[in-house]
Amino acid sequence: MGLGPRSPHKAGRQFPIGGKRGRGAKGSGRPPRGREQHPRPPADRGSERTQDAHPHLSPEALGYFRQALSALKEAPEAGEERELMVHNVLKEVEAQALALATNRTGSEMLQELLGFSPLKPLCRIWAALRSNLRFVACHRCGVHVLQSTLLQLPRLLRNTAEEEEKEEEEDEEEENGKDGSLETLEELVLGLASEVCDDFLFYCGDTHGSFLVRTLLQVLGGTLLESERARPGGSKSSETQRVIAREYKPTDFEVPEAFLNCLQNLSSCFLKDIAVFITDKISSFCLQVALQVLHRKLPQFCAYLCNAVIGYLSTRSSSAAGSPLLLFLRDQTSSRLLEQVLLVLEPPRLQTLFEDHFQGQLQTLAAHPIANFPLQRFLDSISTPELLSPVFEELSPALEAVLAQGHPGVVIALVGACRRVGAYQAQVLQLLLEAFHCAEPSSRKVACVPLFATLTAYEVYYELTEEEGAVPSEHQVEIATARTLGEVTVLGSLLLQHLLHFSAPGLILRSLGSLTGPQLLALAQSPAGSHILDAILSSPSVTHKQRRRVLQALKGQYVSLACSRHGSRVLDAIWNGAALGTRKEIAAELGEQNQELIRDPFGHHVARNVALTTFLKRREAWEQQQSAMAKRRRALNSVLED
Repeated sequence: MGLGPRSPHKAGRQFPIGGKRGRGAKGSGRPPRGREQHPRPPADRGSERTQDAHPHLSPEALGYFRQALSALKEAPEAGEERELMVHNVLKEVEAQALALATNRTGSEMLQELLGFSPLKPLCRIWAALRSNLRFVACHRCGVHVLQSTLLQLPRLLRNTAEEEEKEEEEDEEEENGKDGSLETLEELVLGLASEVCDDFLFYCGDTHGSFLVRTLLQVLGGTLLESERARPGGSKSSETQRVIAREYKPTDFEVPEAFLNCLQNLSSCFLKDIAVFITDKISSFCLQVALQVLHRKLPQFCAYLCNAVIGYLSTRSSSAAGSPLLLFLRDQTSSRLLEQVLLVLEPPRLQTLFEDHFQGQLQTLAAHPIANFPLQRFLDSISTPELLSPVFEELSPALEAVLAQGHPGVVIALVGACRRVGAYQAQVLQLLLEAFHCAEPSSRKVACVPLFATLTAYEVYYELTEEEGAVPSEHQVEIATARTLGEVTVLGSLLLQHLLHFSAPGLILRSLGSLTGPQLLALAQSPAGSHILDAILSSPSVTHKQRRRVLQALKGQYVSLACSRHGSRVLDAIWNGAALGTRKEIAAELGEQNQELIRDPFGHHVARNVALTTFLKRREAWEQQQSAMAKRRRALNSVLED
């Protein structure tokens, strides 16, 4: 950590970006062209088996389905030929559903084929798999087929009544008096939920079966949690992974009322064995998903479930250091569950929880390698000045120490709470300046943006060697301008985004304005740093004049910006908010390197958005086009504001 001589911590090291947690702390062929477009089913379907035998998929059958999937991908999106092809392929799938689902390659193909399936064929495939539910749900490949089947519901529930009638007529013609007792989609889902409910503890505790329970809970609630399916790369720190996962937004869709009633009944099963769902790692994931879905669709029952969890943990073995709940905050499994509980608690209950369990323990929790994560979620949930006031008073004196311990997520969550509530913003900014050693002398304040972005103290960033007790040196502008920008971290970017949305972001804007063109370009081209530029463009606290003063350093850098993956996105955002005069300047600079832009994979998109060819060849028409677009944009904004 890069702390200077005024800190009791060791100097000469960078702030740790965020420690790891728990154990981590330490081809398919194409069909031939010509008449043979439709794949032929295999002569031997190979799914004949005894009741107890493992289902087997023959190589011929596997080749047929591979060819069928390839043909479906290449076929037109609509038309009688495609419908016939889908019908024939799904007929074969229905006959060999179990063998496909439990074959590694076959399950992947089946998941893709389900995306083509109309309502009735999917119900038949589902019924074929449900007869062996426990076997399929606990199979490492089969469970993902069941998940994919459930995830077709948003698409199928949007089907119009006319489409359903059409399918029913086709089925009647096809079956010619065969058994017409096929269950409806709603009946299949409710039937699956009933079977899972009867053996709830088993499915939730099974490594593979828990995936089915989590997906079922989301489908019953009409909410798909994208964060459940997002798996950030393992090379990132655990704090960075949490930031990325929270960026994903849930997707809602309409479900029958019976689904919500079933969701409540299924969620009631958690109460019967609450101790298992709190302490068992696999089972706990199911309860976490249930809380997220219930919070959106059945908030009263969600609050009831949260109270049950808190009540159980609060009555366990007492702790000499305080509430028994604090012991579970330090446990890897139960702390994960408590993170979710803290995110869904209502403000009055959160206030009570703080007063009964957390007050006086915040600094201890912030220093703990596991407990600091639920503390971050607690800070993320603060929405009232009444709660922020005692929390800020208790936690703010330890801000520099928390950074030194490698838990910057706690500091960023506190800054986020100050932004959200609109209080203590000046105080927390001053504490940050002191923690990064750029508060005194005052000339150092202008260097705060590179320090915050890289989570590095002043002495480390500028490679200074100062004796302990010595007077801090003045900021050297020449050294600062000559230095290349350090690597921007995700957490550092998030910190600056919060600060730019403060009511008075003047200091941050002055520091950004002091960056040279190449330094600001490096910031815009950085995957994390580009979001800082987004915050400048979107923050209501940044005036048009302040925005223009910061961005003028990019003049002369527009071509480099346009030819960058992240920089081109920033340039698009600048262009969308620019006046006609600024657009002329950008287009003129880009026009000097028109050929280079056209050849670049990112630059040619920018050239198209700017209408660069029109600008170079028909300037007057370009100006008229831009003026018309500006008028439409102003009209749209006025409508949205009204």
